[in-house]
Amino acid sequence: MRYINPIRVKVLMMMFYATGIMGLIIGLVIAPPSMTIMITFMSLVNIGLGAFFTFLFLTQIQKEPDKRKKKRKSG
Repeated sequence: MRYINPIRVKVLMMMFYATGIMGLIIGLVIAPPSMTIMITFMSLVNIGLGAFFTFLFLTQIQKEPDKRKKKRKSG
């Protein structure tokens, strides 16, 4: 898989976790009974995506700089 900048992965993680937790609270407490299951299910999907990006963040290997593009010192 392609290397992703850790800052972007952290932002995506926090975004998915925050919307997932907010969706759980809204789905279980505030939402009308007809929409409770759908909102709760979609928030669990967001938490799952947050877990996926956490896994990506913890397991990705830092990419090595390309030695062909490195400037050589002459002299």
